[in-house]
Amino acid sequence: MAEIVAFPRPSNHRPPSRPEPLWRHVLGDQLRRRRHGNEETLSETAAKAGVSPQYLSEVERGLKEPSSEMIAAIAGALDTTLIELASSVADELRAVSAPVSAAVSAGRGALALAA
Repeated sequence: MAEIVAFPRPSNHRPPSRPEPLWRHVLGDQLRRRRHGNEETLSETAAKAGVSPQYLSEVERGLKEPSSEMIAAIAGALDTTLIELASSVADELRAVSAPVSAAVSAGRGALALAA
């Protein structure tokens, strides 16, 4: 049987006041900002990406979980790359999650490991 090792709960540990944003929501916001920055309509960007305007709208609103192929096609239509877009989304998620991550790291978290 596996041994469970409990780590002490930090005294300053507070649950996050709001849930972390989902990847698809941050991705959608990034896509919309880039499209607006290019001064393009949904229809123009969707046509370049080979998707319907309705689908692109749903991605931008965080309602769809697009495949990496779809994200790459939309990124290309917005004159960026998949890696640039993914890095930008990750940076934004890190910035939003930093206070929670820092608190857990500083206090060494309240974790239990089992093998």
